[in-house]
Amino acid sequence: MSEGYECRYLFTLLKLAEMGAHRRTAKISTEYLAQKLDTSQQTASRYLIQLDHMGWIKRTATPEGCLIRITDTGTKELNKLHQTLRFVMESTYPPSITLEGTVFTGLGEGAYYISKENYRKQFIEKLGFDPYPGTLNLKLTTDYDTKARNELEAYPAVEVEGFMNEDRTFGPVKCYPVIIENKVKGALILALRSHYDVSVLEIIAPVPLRRQLNLKDGHKVKIEALTLP
Repeated sequence: MSEGYECRYLFTLLKLAEMGAHRRTAKISTEYLAQKLDTSQQTASRYLIQLDHMGWIKRTATPEGCLIRITDTGTKELNKLHQTLRFVMESTYPPSITLEGTVFTGLGEGAYYISKENYRKQFIEKLGFDPYPGTLNLKLTTDYDTKARNELEAYPAVEVEGFMNEDRTFGPVKCYPVIIENKVKGALILALRSHYDVSVLEIIAPVPLRRQLNLKDGHKVKIEALTLP
């Protein structure tokens, strides 16, 4: 089911709950429901049929209207919606920040750092994936995106500890889980030691992002950076 259709069914379920169908069997005509949804009677009827098919409601048709009761499954969906709204409205910071940047070829240092076993073990443990050896580099080109990136850095992050070996010291890294182009999960890494300024984003993922998303230099890419609860 597409996200758009699921939102419509959730909205319909919410309207049924407003009419008491989550606590008792309510008699509701499709004409009246259509007015509540600001849609046609045929569409309202189709939504009820689908909600019944999904198991979110129990529907019995009568000459006077439909007898409708929201099921336990439907109530769980309403509770999930309630919890999501509470989190969004009561959180001290936004649950996610969307950034857009332009793909460019970097200095090639990403693979070197990510392949360091001390980093790699922590990425696997703390981010939940084994990163492909390399980063997708994005250049922020608007003041809005640069300010949003700076705002993100003030929020809690996944902390990857630095370490020392016989040659040098490797600094700590801050990581934010991200969703790239609404398709691939990865992480934005903010190294305390970097040759790039704040206008550059370095993204890691369990797959080669350029190949996976068919990206080339100059392509614009959107990422959704998730803040920690």
